[in-house]
Amino acid sequence: MEKSSETNGYLDGGAQAGPVAGSGAPGTAEGRARRCAGFLRRHVLVLLTVSGVLAGAGLGAALRQFQLSRTQVTYLAFPGEMLLRMLRMIILPLVVCSLVSGAASLDASSLGRLGGIAVAYFGLTTLSASALAVALAFIIKPGSGAQTSDLGLEESGPPPVPKETVDSFLDLIRNLFPSNLVAAAFRTYATDYKVMLHNNSFGNVTSEKTPIPSEIEGMNILGLVLFALVLGVALKKLGTEGEELIRFFNSFNEATMVLVSWIMWYVPVGITFLVGSKIVEMKNVIELVTSLGKYIFASILGHIIHGGIVLPLVYFVFTRKNPFTFLMGLLTPFATAFATCSSSATLPSMIKCIEENNGVDKRISRFILPIGATVNMDGAAIFQCVAAVFIAQLNNVTLNAGQIFTILVTATASSVGAAGVPAGGVLTIAIILEAIGLPTQDLSLILAVDWIVDRTTTVVNVEGDALGAGILHHLNQKSTKKDEQELSEVKVEAIPNCKSEEETSPLMAHHNPAGPVASASELESKESVL
Repeated sequence: MEKSSETNGYLDGGAQAGPVAGSGAPGTAEGRARRCAGFLRRHVLVLLTVSGVLAGAGLGAALRQFQLSRTQVTYLAFPGEMLLRMLRMIILPLVVCSLVSGAASLDASSLGRLGGIAVAYFGLTTLSASALAVALAFIIKPGSGAQTSDLGLEESGPPPVPKETVDSFLDLIRNLFPSNLVAAAFRTYATDYKVMLHNNSFGNVTSEKTPIPSEIEGMNILGLVLFALVLGVALKKLGTEGEELIRFFNSFNEATMVLVSWIMWYVPVGITFLVGSKIVEMKNVIELVTSLGKYIFASILGHIIHGGIVLPLVYFVFTRKNPFTFLMGLLTPFATAFATCSSSATLPSMIKCIEENNGVDKRISRFILPIGATVNMDGAAIFQCVAAVFIAQLNNVTLNAGQIFTILVTATASSVGAAGVPAGGVLTIAIILEAIGLPTQDLSLILAVDWIVDRTTTVVNVEGDALGAGILHHLNQKSTKKDEQELSEVKVEAIPNCKSEEETSPLMAHHNPAGPVASASELESKESVL
């Protein structure tokens, strides 16, 4: 024992004298190598994802000179298509299970308070994004001098069928209450129109556009979100009878997150081929950017200002923390959003990274992120408002104050129903154009360059969701600490009351040699003696 203590004392003395050679101390080369290896181990997925984006851009630029056919481009995009299919496959169980478990884990007061804060945050940020976009569009004037001929627009497809504004909002409400939950997993309600001819008494023929119910391909996430939230609240209301089903959804949710972690390792490969194939597909890029450059610049500048200044400033005001430190842990979801152009496809990686890298409470992230991926579309609102003003300027239409207000409100409301898929926001521009009385045939111009603008649009969308989750997490922690502090104050106030009661009894004070505060066993013995 003495020998060991002497040896330990010797080692301790040597450690105090200075770092042992080769021990991996911070100042040595070995220590720096260890820190570098640890950094690479922690951020290997982020580095691989960013490298995949760069490699895809290089691959696409290198293959453009070979003039690949449409079939060859399809084969090139196959690994990226597999990534999109896997991400979309996991959306349904992820959204339903995460919302059910999240709603069931929060009590009614917390759920209502957090839900109210989330709705206010989504509404105000989307409205501010729309106002910013309109201001930028009037300053930059993207529609003045735009050349709309010889742009190869025949490849972008026909513009979407315009829909009446009233029918658009009615469809939004219908999708909130799906008539069939199984069908809602792959179909969504959308009003179609049929032209009816009528003969009047004077022999004249009149036509009437009559709305008819129809369904289109695509998951009805709005309906699934509302059902999952209500089901979670109902299970919480059941108490002990609903605990087994809550545990089932919790287990299902955790298993889904394990699948997400496996899919994440394929993300760099899929992103490489997604970006590469999209660059190879580009036609008349120089002409498009030259003619519609001001529109592209106005949209992307709005995304940069809103995503780089407005949203981080909102986060800082609420949390007093560095927003860019928070965003640095979400580089993988941002790269996925840039490559896939889909908020829904980015949802699995966003939930995983925001919990593991930023420490956001699972109850908060799995409650707010699926809702945000459906209803919070700041980036979409920006490019929709810029596109509406762009088309107005293109047709030499001067917008009055009422039309500008209509654009703001309609863009904010219609972005809620925008599908979280590539080019989903273009469909809602037709609603804005119909609301202010502008022609919809110029939407082909927006479709022609949508693949450029849609990437920054999706990044801003998912950034708004992430910062909203961070704000809710901070506010929830703050309220929890406040409740704990109030409880501790109540306990502290209870001690003097006990002392005063004991001090009012001279017999109790006489029999208490230890002081005014006595234990429960001592009090019982004194009462028995008395």
